[in-house]
Amino acid sequence: MLDFAKFTKYSRPGPRYTSYPTALEFSTDFAYDTYLEKLKGQDKKRPLSLYFHLPFCRNACYFCGCNVVFTSKEDKKIRYIDYLKREMDILSQHLDTSREVIQLHFGGGTPTFFSAEQLDEIITAIKSHFPNFAADAEVSCEIDPRHIDEAQMKVMSEAGFNRVSFGIQDFNEKVQVAVHRVQPYDITKNAMDLARKYNMVSVNVDLIYGLPHQTLETFMETLKLAVTLNPDRFAVFNYAHVPWLKKTMRKIDETTLPQPDEKLSIMQQTIDFMENNGYRMIGMDHFAKPEDELFKAIEKGELHRNFQGYTTKGGADLVGVGLTSIGEGVDYYAQNFKDMPSYEAAIDAGRLPFERGVTHSADDLIRQHVIMELMSNFKLDINRFETKFGVKFDEYFADALDELQPMVHEELLEIAPEKIECSPTGTLLIRNIAMAFDAYMKKHAGNKKTFSKTV
Repeated sequence: MLDFAKFTKYSRPGPRYTSYPTALEFSTDFAYDTYLEKLKGQDKKRPLSLYFHLPFCRNACYFCGCNVVFTSKEDKKIRYIDYLKREMDILSQHLDTSREVIQLHFGGGTPTFFSAEQLDEIITAIKSHFPNFAADAEVSCEIDPRHIDEAQMKVMSEAGFNRVSFGIQDFNEKVQVAVHRVQPYDITKNAMDLARKYNMVSVNVDLIYGLPHQTLETFMETLKLAVTLNPDRFAVFNYAHVPWLKKTMRKIDETTLPQPDEKLSIMQQTIDFMENNGYRMIGMDHFAKPEDELFKAIEKGELHRNFQGYTTKGGADLVGVGLTSIGEGVDYYAQNFKDMPSYEAAIDAGRLPFERGVTHSADDLIRQHVIMELMSNFKLDINRFETKFGVKFDEYFADALDELQPMVHEELLEIAPEKIECSPTGTLLIRNIAMAFDAYMKKHAGNKKTFSKTV
């Protein structure tokens, strides 16, 4: 087994790179009128990807880094649905909503905290505003197995949902109690059975390593149980402990968190376990069966990474709807208000609830390509890069290549004239490798309260 202790020196704050530039660069300097111009100026031949944020949860899971509103009140959900409809009305004034939709994703919060009838109302409103869904559209929903019933799954299936993602995190009861999410195996198994009954073609499960009281041994037991559910994909995330951003994380006893060398060992053993059980690694944190469509995308160089994770649906403009949702165009990111009063006030005034964003410079687009290729495929085709951007890679990124030399010597990656490629161990440190190409990292280097640690 590798000596992971020597790699703990790489444990430092760093982005997960669901975007580049990251959300730290989003600013109100990106004005509302500029955003409207971006929407109106989009290429109408490009398809749309839709993200709807359904933010409500009944209780807090202490590990959660999502933007969540805790409530048990039915009227809040009813009110939110009304505002979603009104936001789509306004959006229709600035965006050609007749464009083909190739992706729809419900995130949260807990989307299935909404009843079957409420989900049906939301879906009906979406399809009335965006009527042109592709026959092979990827339509997905994040689901808490503790909050799903047959009526909800039936509504989603009949509406064309074909993918679901179940949050598990860990099956160990001591860990579950520590993170305030008690979820016995049987509850998750029942949710999986419902997904199969209603013909979800792809079922993902989320696990998290780095949680309180986890050890290599206990996490291997969780993996063994999770594999018995026979999901199509796994997402195995490194817990992002950011208590300065998320107050609920302050309830976690930091002395019970596993150390970086233990976390690296957990991830390496997870990779080995997955491969021995018929799954292969895709990008950072993700695994899938070899027949999964993601592998075809990798072979064609068409695997993409966005705010929803890894997808085959590239070349689309992402439109974010709802509280705190993020949209993405060819050269910008745009985010809605994070607090409900501001979100509602904007819509009441007949405006989109846009708060901030960022426009990409030419340098941003070059670095975005490199970082997203590495995050998706653990390698970069330098010849293809140079053809696409018309710059000499080794000259443009001379400083990054120098910074990566220690990792080359430690055999974490190979740098050749035609490619950069991570070793199997290097994939565990892919965030660190990508950071060498991030022009904004020096600005944040002195501030430890920016990102979660990479290890």
